Amino acid sequence: MIDRSIRLTTERLSLRPFEPDDASRLVEIQSNWNVTRMLRLAPWPPTLEAMAEWVDVHGQEWRAGEAYRFACTLEGQVIGCADIDAIGSGGAELGYFFDEAHWGKGYAREAAGAVRDFAFQTLDLDHLVAGHAAENPASGKVLEALGFRYIGEVKKFSRPHGRDVPYRLLRLERAWL
Repeated sequence: MIDRSIRLTTERLSLRPFEPDDASRLVEIQSNWNVTRMLRLAPWPPTLEAMAEWVDVHGQEWRAGEAYRFACTLEGQVIGCADIDAIGSGGAELGYFFDEAHWGKGYAREAAGAVRDFAFQTLDLDHLVAGHAAENPASGKVLEALGFRYIGEVKKFSRPHGRDVPYRLLRLERAWL
C-alpha cells in the first residue's frame, strides 16, 4: 500500500489523494455535461451524496492497493482527477478528467504523465491501458503524447448517456518508454 501522505508534483500541479472535503468540488466539476458526458461511470446529474461516496470508496481502494486516484490541484483548488485503477496482472488502467475551465492548457498531460510515471516507477507495473470516448479526440491526443498506442475501438456502457457509446482503447508498455 502507498501511504496517503504521498504527493506527486508537476510543473504547475500538485496531485494528492482525494479528501472528504473534495466532494463538493467534484459536484461542481461534474455538473458540467461537457465533462460528465466524456466519463463512463459518472452519475448524472451528480449529487453531493454520490460524490462523497465516490471519495470514500476510492479511499478504501487506495488502502487496499486496488486503485490510486489523485486530486489534481492548481494553487490549492481541485481542478480534476488523474488515476490508476483496475490494478492486476502487471498492469492497470489510467484515467483522468478536468474541469472544463482548465481544458486545453496542458494540465491533463501533466497530471496523466505524473500518474503514468507513478505506475511504472512506484508500483512497478509493466503496462497501462486507457480509453476515451470516441467523441473526445483531445483525450486521445493526451494519451498519444504520453506514448500510448491505439489498439482498437469498442462500445461500452456510459452511465451518463444511459447506453453504449464508442470508446477508443490505447495501451502503453513500460518498455516503450
